Amino acid sequence: MQYAQEYEQIIRWVVLRCPAPDKFAHTYAGLTIWLLSAALFRQPLRSVWPLVTVIAVEVANECVDRVAHGSWMWHDTLGDAAATWFWPLLLMIMFQRIPRLRQ
Repeated sequence: MQYAQEYEQIIRWVVLRCPAPDKFAHTYAGLTIWLLSAALFRQPLRSVWPLVTVIAVEVANECVDRVAHGSWMWHDTLGDAAATWFWPLLLMIMFQRIPRLRQ
């Protein structure tokens, strides 16, 4: 429980330093995790595995939020997931479907 509270404090600190609402922080985090996981796993950006990593990290983040807040806040949770997954998912699909982007 204490870990979840400390994690929440760190997240609040990060979000307060973002120039916009917390959904932008989720967007930046999703893109960063996607790019870093592709580099670490040596997978192309069209691979599904970097996206799976983004999804797993976001699910873990939302589980910690649930523990920290004592209950699910579904509206916020779904919005956070959508903001985190949107660009990595869209870019992965584009890299898969548009051959010129692979070159």
